[in-house]
Amino acid sequence: MESVFSWYAVYTAARAEKKVKERLDQIGIENYLPLRTEYRVWSDRKKKVSVPLISGYIFVHIKEETFVPVLTTPGVVTFLKEKGKAVAIPAEQIERLRFVENQADEPLEISYEDIPAGTLVEVVRGKLAGFQGEMVQIRDKYRIVLRLEKLGCALITVAASCVEKVKNYSKKGYVWGFLFIFVTH
Repeated sequence: MESVFSWYAVYTAARAEKKVKERLDQIGIENYLPLRTEYRVWSDRKKKVSVPLISGYIFVHIKEETFVPVLTTPGVVTFLKEKGKAVAIPAEQIERLRFVENQADEPLEISYEDIPAGTLVEVVRGKLAGFQGEMVQIRDKYRIVLRLEKLGCALITVAASCVEKVKNYSKKGYVWGFLFIFVTH
């Protein structure tokens, strides 16, 4: 049976995500490191810097037989695993994360807080039309919850007028990834 390419999350050493990306690029392994822009302030200046969206992780697009070259890359710790086996991430989840990273009107960030379940809503207007998630209310803002299980959650802002309740929703099929969307009034 021929092995197929799949996306995997790779856990990296602390603050080594960008260096691991460079090393994977050098050995020809397709990878994706989602980034967000942050402003850092020092005593003498303020600077815009790119930091990993999901601390400690980079995504690789490989066949199973390419695990060893990835694992032997300096800075790589291990693959994200479930029951001792590397977890393949659906390509559509990576594409969704890329889309949101590139199209969000507001900066993307990750939240590691535990978010309770709520009503499923869908973004019906704007650049994120078609994205769905569970609505929850937190501190006078509404969020559409799309979870990045085991990794955290992406957060973006969307006007409340751009979302609608979804009918006939089943949680089946939402195994790995989602994203959070702030909804403003």
